[in-house]
Amino acid sequence: MSEQTDRLAVRTRRWFRLVTAILSGALLLALTFVTIVDVIGRYILASPLSGAGEYTEILLMAIIFTGLPAVCLDDGHVTVDLFTARLTGIWKRYQLTFARLFVSVVLAVVAWQMWEHGSLLASYNEVTVYLRAPLAPIAKTAAVIVGACALLTFLMALLRLPRGQEGGGI
Repeated sequence: MSEQTDRLAVRTRRWFRLVTAILSGALLLALTFVTIVDVIGRYILASPLSGAGEYTEILLMAIIFTGLPAVCLDDGHVTVDLFTARLTGIWKRYQLTFARLFVSVVLAVVAWQMWEHGSLLASYNEVTVYLRAPLAPIAKTAAVIVGACALLTFLMALLRLPRGQEGGGI
C-alpha cells in the first residue's frame, strides 16, 4: 500500500472519529440534561419529566450506534487472542484481514436482523408507551448504521488498510 493511501486512510479515520465524537458527545449531553431535569423535577418540584425513561432509552441507543463507526475504523472491537497470539508467518500477516472479514459478516447479519425487526415493528405500528414515538424508524436507522459499518469494515479488509489507532484517540 502506498504512503499516500495510508495518509488518506489516517485523515479519513480522524475525520470520522471527530464527527462521531461530536455527535456522541452532543447526545450524551442531551442524555445528561434529560436526567438532570427529571431528577430535579422528581425530587425538588414533585413533577418528573414526562417520558424520561423513554428519552433515556432512545438517547442511549443513539449514543451506542453513533459510536460504532469509530469502533470499526479503529479496529476497536473486543478481541481474545488465545489462538492468534501463536500465529506466525503468512497467518499472522493476514490475521487483521480475516478478523475484519469476520466482523463485516457479523455486522451484516446484525443489520439484516435489525432491519427485519424494524419491518415487523412497522407492520404492528409499534410505538413507545408514553411518548407514542414510532419504533420502526429507530430500529431501521440503527440497521442502516450497522450496515454501513459492515460495508466499511469489509472495504478496510479488501484494501488491507493499516490497523486503526490503539485506544481510539483523535
